[in-house]
Amino acid sequence: MFGLQEGPIDVATVRRAVSNPRFGAILVFEGVTRDNFDGREVAQLAYEAYPEMAIPALEAIGQQIAERWPGAKCAIVHRVGICPVEEASVVIAVGTPHRPACYQASRFALEELKAQVPIWKKEIYADGSAWKANTST
Repeated sequence: MFGLQEGPIDVATVRRAVSNPRFGAILVFEGVTRDNFDGREVAQLAYEAYPEMAIPALEAIGQQIAERWPGAKCAIVHRVGICPVEEASVVIAVGTPHRPACYQASRFALEELKAQVPIWKKEIYADGSAWKANTST
C-alpha cells in the first residue's frame, strides 16, 4: 500500500497492510500537523504532489526496505490537500520479524520519503503562509 490521498488517513488500514503472523514487530509512524513553527502559529498545512512521480518513488522505498531488511513489509500513505492541526499528513507502517530491523526500516522510510518523493508543503499561519522544503525535521 503506497499512495496519496485527500482527507484523513485511516491508520488501521495502513497498519493492516503490513500485518503478518511471522512478524514480531510492527511500527506505525504518524507525522502530524503541529500548531507552531519557529515561533509562528500554524493554522494548517497544504500539501501538493506530483502523483505520477510520487507513487513510484514511494513504491521504490518499499522495494528498498524489502531488499535491505529481508522479510520486511512497508506501507506509506501521504496526504495531499489541506491537513488541519493534529491530523496525520503521513502514515508509515513497517512490519518485520524482529524489533531492531523494524526501527531501522521505519526511520529509513521516513528519511527517504523526505529526500526523494516530490511532495511539497505549504505552512499556513495565522498571519500568512510559506512553502517549506522537505527536510528530515
